[in-house]
Amino acid sequence: MAKRTGHRHRASALHLELPATSANLGPAFDAAAVALDLYITVDTNAATEFSIAATGRDQEICGRMENHLILTTYREILQANRAEITPLHLTVKNEIPIGKGCGSSAAARLAGIALANHFGKLGWSDAQIVGEASRREHHADNASACWMGGLTVACMSDDGEVQVAQVRVKGRWPLLLAVPDQALSTEEARWALPATYSRADAVTNIQNSLLLLAALTEGRPDLLRTAVQDRIHEPYRAALCPLLSCLRELRGKPGILGTALSGAGPAVLVFLDPQAGAEKTRRMLGAHLAQAGLEAELLLTHISQRGGKS
Repeated sequence: MAKRTGHRHRASALHLELPATSANLGPAFDAAAVALDLYITVDTNAATEFSIAATGRDQEICGRMENHLILTTYREILQANRAEITPLHLTVKNEIPIGKGCGSSAAARLAGIALANHFGKLGWSDAQIVGEASRREHHADNASACWMGGLTVACMSDDGEVQVAQVRVKGRWPLLLAVPDQALSTEEARWALPATYSRADAVTNIQNSLLLLAALTEGRPDLLRTAVQDRIHEPYRAALCPLLSCLRELRGKPGILGTALSGAGPAVLVFLDPQAGAEKTRRMLGAHLAQAGLEAELLLTHISQRGGKS
């Protein structure tokens, strides 16, 4: 959410709230994502020099000046557009797990782009903002959901053109995000994927992706168990994401509709039965992980309709 305050004679302060996102959603690899109700909040004022005050999750990373993704993106955008680089003071409050497959890099890049657009007076549209973030992310799913909110489907062509659609979700979709201690870089997760796939795997993923879209837009939780199954990326990333195989064992158990790797992992997104008690299901998941000798932070969440542009 972007709000502007301040005097007319200079660029006013800017308030941003950008949500975490979960991309891929099982079979919809590099094509779909949802915004979650976990946010990074950035309050920004023009200053005499760059500085950051950070609180919340991963405070040390968020407050480190060197190679800070928000500020690096901000400077690069302004330099590319030959605009003046105004020094900024950022006050950052973060709830998004960093490096865990929850869209933290997309949120940071979008924050940097929004700051450049505002303080550099670039006049960019939402489409330009999402397009720039998508090209920097090398795919458009996280960027589109983070900026627009809700469920988005996105496509980026070979020439960098981005097409995005926001899809209205029907019904209640409680979610649980299982977040391990260790991070996983997107680059490492990409290296785990094969160069080619069989026709059978490709067809199955197309079918399940369309079934997933139907489940979410028609409010059909009964379709989730099949709809979230994937053959394109999860089988190859499972060794890097030990929570996935463990939580998959619970698919079909009371309270659980399906599981999917969140983004490139290692976090796992669990679709919960809206008719069951979410807290009871969370305790059951925690006990199952403990029995397997695994630990994770279990965050109850839901699809958020609020994106960065709201």
